[in-house]
Amino acid sequence: MAEIDAAEPVRPSGSQTLFRGLDVLEAVADGVGGLQELADHLELTRSTTYRLAAALVERRYLASTPRGGFRLGSKLLELGSAAHRDIDLVQLARPLIEDLSATTMDTVHLGIMEGDRALYLDKIAGRRRITISSRVGEQQPLSRTGLGKALLLDDSPERWREIYRSEAHDADDETVSAFVSRMTGYASAGHAFDLEENDDRVRCVAAPIRDSSDKIVAAISVSSAVQYMDPERMTEISADVRATAAAISELFGWTGPQGLRPTPSRHK
Repeated sequence: MAEIDAAEPVRPSGSQTLFRGLDVLEAVADGVGGLQELADHLELTRSTTYRLAAALVERRYLASTPRGGFRLGSKLLELGSAAHRDIDLVQLARPLIEDLSATTMDTVHLGIMEGDRALYLDKIAGRRRITISSRVGEQQPLSRTGLGKALLLDDSPERWREIYRSEAHDADDETVSAFVSRMTGYASAGHAFDLEENDDRVRCVAAPIRDSSDKIVAAISVSSAVQYMDPERMTEISADVRATAAAISELFGWTGPQGLRPTPSRHK
């Protein structure tokens, strides 16, 4: 697929290089490993094939073999593991977050950290008259959402300051200190609140999901309109949110600490 003929869409040169690189990757995955073999298979020159393959080796998508050929690289194992984890997370967590949504009647989100943003992997819509306008695949700020804050609970105050300043460019020392103080309290409680910081009509309660090493790998949140989320109710459902997060964590090998495992209160 070296040359673009009239029947093919004309792509910018950057896109063409990207697609050719993916062609190299897929060919190696299919067992075409030698340099000349790759060049013949893809109808590219030997030098172009080598340049593309070398770039993939540099990023660890491919690895060189002793005979001058190529095999799949370790980066693909990392990506495959991450993709498998995310798929498993959604599948395993869904019955539990469905139950949490049914119990609270509110919208439940499941998400992970992607870069410096919170990424929604799943959403169970609530049964309230007012709906929450979010969608799976959406990215949200870490410092202004309950789910984002839950993902940050194990981080240092310095990291909290860095994230907050990056998302609130006009933040002064007083507001940054107030955020760090709230985060310190959330970390101690094992859950986080969104008090209309991301949307002036929505509040939420969130808690982290941990793996077998006790590392935070995801979080869940219960979100609802302000009229259904007064401070008293937010406190009441916090145990339910933490208990559901703990139950999901146990599916990924988390075993403690036992003393901090909450018992669901099942408040509506």
